[in-house]
Formats: sequence, C-alpha cells, structure tokens
Amino acid sequence: MRFSHWISTAHPTDEVLTRGRHAEATGWDGLWVADHFMANQDGPSDEPMHECFSLLAALAATVPRVRLGSLVAGNTYRHPAVLAKQATTIDHISGGRMVLGIGAGWQVNEHEAYGIPLGTVKERLAWFEEACQVITGLRDQARITVAGDRYQLTDAPLSPKPVGPLPLLVGSSGQTVMARIVATHAQEWNTWSTPEQWVEKRAGYDRALEEAGRDPATLHRSTQALVLVGPDGAAKAEELRAVRPAIGGTAEQLVDTIGRWAEAGLDELIVPDFTLGPLDRATDALDLLITEVAPAFR
Repeated sequence: MRFSHWISTAHPTDEVLTRGRHAEATGWDGLWVADHFMANQDGPSDEPMHECFSLLAALAATVPRVRLGSLVAGNTYRHPAVLAKQATTIDHISGGRMVLGIGAGWQVNEHEAYGIPLGTVKERLAWFEEACQVITGLRDQARITVAGDRYQLTDAPLSPKPVGPLPLLVGSSGQTVMARIVATHAQEWNTWSTPEQWVEKRAGYDRALEEAGRDPATLHRSTQALVLVGPDGAAKAEELRAVRPAIGGTAEQLVDTIGRWAEAGLDELIVPDFTLGPLDRATDALDLLITEVAPAFR
C-alpha cells in the first residue's frame, strides 16, 4: 500500500515546500493538494488559501521523487483543455510524476463569490463526463474534435504530450453515474472514507467495472481520512466522524484500522495534515506513521 500526504493550501508557500521535502525525504510515496479558492462556509471566506496547480508546479520543481496530484480539481473552475495543459506542464517539470485528480465541483461559496456557474447536479455530471472525454482524448490522441453540449474542440492538439502516464483520478462517492464515469475514463478512483465506509462505497465501483467489462486490477483505489495520532486519538476521531471520516490512536491501533482497508483492497492511504497540528508536531506525527505504521503494509 502507498502512503501519501495531503498538504493544506492554507500554509505559507515556504512551509508547503518544507512539508513536502520532509515527506519525500522520510519515505512517503506521494503529495496531494486540494483545489479550492476559499474555505467552505456560508459566504466568502478571507482565510488564506493558495492555488492548487501553482503549488504543484513548485513541488514538482523542488521535491524530486514522489507522485504529485490534485485532490481534486473542480471541473467547473477551468476548461478541461486548459486543465490538461496545466497538468501536462507540471508532469514535464516533475519528470512524469503528475496525477490529474478531478471532480465534478461542489463548493457553493466559491462559485457565488467568483461568479462561476455551478449548475445543477445533473448539469455538473454531464459537464464532468464531457471533461473526462476531453482530457483523456487530448492525452492519448494526436488531435481531437469534440462537439459536446458544454465543450467544443476542433482538431485540438496537446503538445508536448505528458512524459509520464498522467493518470486521470476521479474523486467521487456516487454509486451510479460517477461510478460509470470512473469505470469508463479513470485510471484511479478516490473517496473520503473509514474502512467500513470504503467497503460500502467500493461496491458500486466494482459493479460499474464489471458492467464495463474492465479488469478491476486496472483501477488504482485511494482514500483519505482525518488522522489523530496518540493515545487519545481514537476517541477524538470518533467525535470528528460526525463531520468527516476520521481514524486515530496509537501506532498499534492505526495498524489495526488501516489493516481493514488493506484487506478490502485499498491501494493508497492519503493522510491530510489538517489534524496533525503545526509544523513541528505534524512532522513528528508523519514520522511515526511512516516508521511505525506504514511498514506493516509494505
């Protein structure tokens, strides 16, 4: 199983790079960055938040080994051809380590504050499927022409092509439309979960893969949960689960919890830094996870 780290975009840029370098140097497998412009709340937020793909470009240039990815890009924020170009450029900077994670978009206050059309759920799903077709077509074909309801491209190239595989990761939980889109277009699937929730969510994606006639082994599966490290971590995680999936405890307890994901076929666990504390405390928590927890699954 891969162990990867999600770095908040709220940190100053030098701290983002410091956290990234430390994770790379201590054996983590990947770094992920969210694509949001403000904190999720009612109305606009003044909380500092950097832009996802700019930070990924900086990490690509300064952190030499690990995979890098967006978790996940909101499709509504950029034309998919522009997004494909951004991701491919970062792939070149990184030497082929970029993963393009994308989702349908959801955060209301960003769309309202910046005047970005959010659309209905039905519209967003239709736009998203067209966007996946655009991105994979540009990546895999010399030129593409698309006559979609949302996106129209005419003999469009993507040059240069990625130097790595540039996998398309889809972040989703929906068991029908999104599962079908994943089975049709994505190389990776991601969702928030606890081990128990992940088993339930995975079922719809397994069905979609079977209906598409696709080998389940061709889909890389990742998840994330808030992580609380320490003797009181399990109790704190239980309190947080009403808001967001969370796990916690000592190294021994975390090995037991993560083991349930591993038994269910999880390929990659992503650990956000949101509950790990300031830099020094977060570094200690990451070191414990990578030295005392991760070896049980490698």
